[in-house]
Amino acid sequence: MTRPLWTSEEIAAATGGRENAAFEVRGVSIDSRSVEAGDLFVALVGGRDGHEFVAGALAQGAAGSLTSRPVDGPKVTVENVFKALEKIGIKARTRASDARRGAVTGSVGKTSVTRAVEAGLRLAGRAHASVKSYNNHIGVPLTLARMPAETQRAVFEIGMNHAREIGPLAQMVRPHVVAITTVGPVHIENFPDGEVGVAKAKAEIFEGLEPGGVAVLNADDFCFPMLRQAALAVGASVHSFGAAPDAYARLIGFQADEYGATVEAVIGGQPLRYRLLQSGAHWGPNSLCVLLMLEALDVDRATALTALANFTPLEGRGAERKIALAEGAFTLIDESYNANPISMAAALRSLGARSVPGRRVVAMTDMLELGRDGAKFHAALAEPIADANVDSVFCAGPLMANLWEAIPLNRRGGYARTAEELALLVAGAVRPGDAVMVKGSNGSRAGLIATALAASGGGV
Repeated sequence: MTRPLWTSEEIAAATGGRENAAFEVRGVSIDSRSVEAGDLFVALVGGRDGHEFVAGALAQGAAGSLTSRPVDGPKVTVENVFKALEKIGIKARTRASDARRGAVTGSVGKTSVTRAVEAGLRLAGRAHASVKSYNNHIGVPLTLARMPAETQRAVFEIGMNHAREIGPLAQMVRPHVVAITTVGPVHIENFPDGEVGVAKAKAEIFEGLEPGGVAVLNADDFCFPMLRQAALAVGASVHSFGAAPDAYARLIGFQADEYGATVEAVIGGQPLRYRLLQSGAHWGPNSLCVLLMLEALDVDRATALTALANFTPLEGRGAERKIALAEGAFTLIDESYNANPISMAAALRSLGARSVPGRRVVAMTDMLELGRDGAKFHAALAEPIADANVDSVFCAGPLMANLWEAIPLNRRGGYARTAEELALLVAGAVRPGDAVMVKGSNGSRAGLIATALAASGGGV
């Protein structure tokens, strides 16, 4: 019989809490709707009070709860549930004392890079990783709390909206290797000093780096010299990636095709050629970041390349599917999970590099949290749209109205106030042979357009 993730006695010892009955748990959950049998239900108090859902969680099979006030059923009672979750996470880290830990942050690509690193770790042995985008002040300690004692390697995603959010999370994880995928104008409305402020916030990840750790940094970023200096200041070894001539992992070539892409690179002086299932041009540098992370986490190169060769695009982050129409099929490129000026430009470059039998079509919704320059960032997308030879542009939202005004009449496919309205326009306009890319911020609901297009025909 496998060892439980936690016993109630261990939970009480880690948190300074009191158990009212002995129980064992196999998982940790903060959402009563997704509780699985044997979970510890953590009754966090936020927009809703988790104590109201303890009974429902137990009814769904939770083995016990972590609470700060009286509730029925097996439980460990603590003074502060959130602080107790943090303590469980820290205890999980210290008990898995031999585990190599990595952490990933960045303005763009951190979830995809984390997932690809995870794929390599799982091929190499007993691995643990963040799920979904659990990268904030709740997601990081929750991911730690779910880490089994037998873990050999783990990777964590760490995100932020404001300064001084990454540092405390990095200190909780204490990674042996960290990666900053890239830095750009994301959440920029929260930083008076713009992208420089974003870069400084990302550099907080070095605060948790274990002595002698490795920092994997993008040599093509404007802020690379600053980030490199910050990493060296804490004693880290810097391994850089990108197209820059002096990058440790240098991108030489990226050739996309209908099956993915071929990457040519030189890593530590060694020429390398490998395949990806990803066709987006940003996966050239992303894949190098993944390889350097896996190398620093003691995963051999052959295993790392095997993981990359089989890593499929994530839903909403470049996943593709053929959608059947009466006269043929079009290709849906779903980039709807999120958007910012960097990822928009990268996605457009990838679309422009594709060989397309029909038209290149984009459906775009507002990029959010760009502050007072939001209108300018949207209008500026007209240039990468032209460079990518996009045939038809569909826009939704008040900020995208600035792009709509900036593109020539012959590229205008349709404009609507909302994603829901635009979905109807796009679905009615697609033709067989088209490559249709959907991209926008979560808050502007680009996913509705991708869902509508997927439902407009049948899968091929």
